[in-house]
Amino acid sequence: MKRLLTTVPFALLIIILASCAGQEKAATRPVPEYIDDINQNTFLVIDDIKETKAGAGNIKLPEWLTAFFIGGIDEVEKMTPYNNKYSFVIINQGKNFGALNKWADNYSVTHDFPRMAAARIEKRLVSEELYQDTAYGIFFERLIKKTFSAEYTSALIEETYWIKSIVNKDSDAGGIDEAEEIYEFFIFISVDKASMQKDVFNMMTETLAAVTLKRSQKKTINRMQQTFFEGF
Repeated sequence: MKRLLTTVPFALLIIILASCAGQEKAATRPVPEYIDDINQNTFLVIDDIKETKAGAGNIKLPEWLTAFFIGGIDEVEKMTPYNNKYSFVIINQGKNFGALNKWADNYSVTHDFPRMAAARIEKRLVSEELYQDTAYGIFFERLIKKTFSAEYTSALIEETYWIKSIVNKDSDAGGIDEAEEIYEFFIFISVDKASMQKDVFNMMTETLAAVTLKRSQKKTINRMQQTFFEGF
């Protein structure tokens, strides 16, 4: 019987990349036994992994990747080495190993990472208010644009990893499913919490000073700033 690896379909993993760590962080590390306790509603099975960056088979997955498969970014940020950091995992997949490897080699925390940070910031703002344009006014749009070109000096690529899986492709003719090889590349980035909070807060302050808002909008933004990093 195949062992299940994750409750998160890979088709949905990209959504998780910007997810907020809303729970209190426990100083724990993922352990192999986690795999045996995973919910059975899953699309990825560990036996489908035929090769990884570490070699043939599926037994050498790094702890952060196992944690990510199990519980997304929240689970990674519970790990002791990353308690004081924000974690991001960027995913790319396809059949062309060379193209994916080149993408990973050329990934830049200076030029590419800000888009991931912007998505996480926007998600936090959206979770705070139902109608952003009304609650925040022009501040919302200006801040998001600013985050896309921001620089996060403490952002660091911790590791790049890849796996090769054999997956079944549905037959167009309704016959026997065809198996195909899929490569998935993962770039794991960490950012010091205190440093990123300072960067984001400075962007908020600069944006607020550059726009004209209603009194009610200013009050809403001030309240938001006080609690923004709770659950970020």
